[in-house]
Amino acid sequence: MAHEITDEFVASLHASSDSARAVARNAVSHAGVEPVAFDRTKVVATPTVVSHKVDDWKVTSQKKSGRCWLFSSLNFLRSRARESLGIKNFEFSQSYVFFWDKFERANWFLTDIIATSDEPVDGRLVQFLLGDVLGDGGQWDMAVSVYMKYGLVPKEVMPESEASTNSRPMNARLCAVLHIGALRLREAIAAGASAEEVDTQRRKILADVWKILVVCLGEPPVRFNWQWRDDEGNFHRDGEITPHEFYERHGGVDLSEYICLVDDPRPENPKGSMETVEHLGNVVGGRPIRYLNAPVEEIKRIAAAQIAAGEAVWFGADVSQPYDRGLGFFVTGIHDYDGLFDVDFSSTKLERVRSGESAMDHAMPFTGVDLDEAGE
Repeated sequence: MAHEITDEFVASLHASSDSARAVARNAVSHAGVEPVAFDRTKVVATPTVVSHKVDDWKVTSQKKSGRCWLFSSLNFLRSRARESLGIKNFEFSQSYVFFWDKFERANWFLTDIIATSDEPVDGRLVQFLLGDVLGDGGQWDMAVSVYMKYGLVPKEVMPESEASTNSRPMNARLCAVLHIGALRLREAIAAGASAEEVDTQRRKILADVWKILVVCLGEPPVRFNWQWRDDEGNFHRDGEITPHEFYERHGGVDLSEYICLVDDPRPENPKGSMETVEHLGNVVGGRPIRYLNAPVEEIKRIAAAQIAAGEAVWFGADVSQPYDRGLGFFVTGIHDYDGLFDVDFSSTKLERVRSGESAMDHAMPFTGVDLDEAGE
C-alpha cells in the first residue's frame, strides 16, 4: 500500500482550520511558541521559599560551553570548601578540571580507536566514535575520576579564559587533530605496527592535544602557593601545595562513597540493577560509569534527606521539556502545548526514553527542598 500524501488529504487539512487556530497562529508569529504556550498558573502555584536551603552564594556560569556537569559537581564540593576557607563565594577552578577532562578524554578516544582497529572505518561503531570525539558534556563518575586523579585548585590559580567560556573553536582544533590521528593509528595497525610503535604514535597525538590545551586554557599547575583572607578579614597561608593536597585540606568529601541513582523505566533494566553506557567515559583506568536503577520515590526521599542534612545533591535531567529559560522555572506543565496546538502530546516516561524524545541533557545541583513538619 502506497503511503503518499494525496490532494484530498491536504484539502481536508485546509478545511479543518478554525478561528482558535488563527488566533494561536497570530500570537506565535508575533511572540514565539514558548511565550504563547506559557501557563502562568503553574508558576503562581510554585513556591519559591523552601524549608531547607544549603546555598547562599553567588551562582556560577558555564557561559558558552557544555561544562554543566563540572560546574554542578564543583558546586556540590564548594559548600564544604567555603566552610573550610571561610570564604562565602569561593570557587574551584573549572578551567583546571576542564583541561584534564579534555586531555584524558582524548586518550580515551584514541584507546577506543586502537581497540576497534579491526572494525570497518565506515561501520556504525567507528563512525559513532568519530562523531562524538571530544564534546564538553559528561557524567558524575567522569567528574569523580578527574577530581580523584588530579585534585582541585582555586579559581585564582587557573582562571577562566575565552576558550574555556566559549569552547567551540578549541574543540574544533582538538577534533581535527584526533580525527586525523585516529586514521593514522588505524593505518599503522593495519600495516603491522608493533604495540610499542602504536603507543608511541598515540603519545605523539596526545602531545599535540596538550599544546592546544595549554594555548587555550593555560598550563595546569603542579604546585602552587595558596594564601587568602577569609570573609572576616583574617589572613591564612597554606604555603606551596599540590592540587591533591588542596583538595584533601579543603574539599572534605570522599567521592568514592557516592553513586548515581537513576529511574530507568525500561523493563529490561529492573530496579536494583546496575547500568552503564558502553564507550562512555573519560579517564582510562578511572571510575566506571555506573547508575543504580531505583524507584523515583526512593530517589526523591534520599535527595531530600541529603539536602536536609546540609549537603547539595548533584543531578542530571532533561531540561528541554518543562523549562522556562527566561524565568528560570523548571515546572511540569509550565507550557500548555496541548492547548496551543490542539494536539495531544501526552506520553509516558518509558515511551519518551524508548523513542529518544527525552534524554538527560543538563546537570545541576539541588540546593533546596520543601519539607513539612513530618519531614515529607
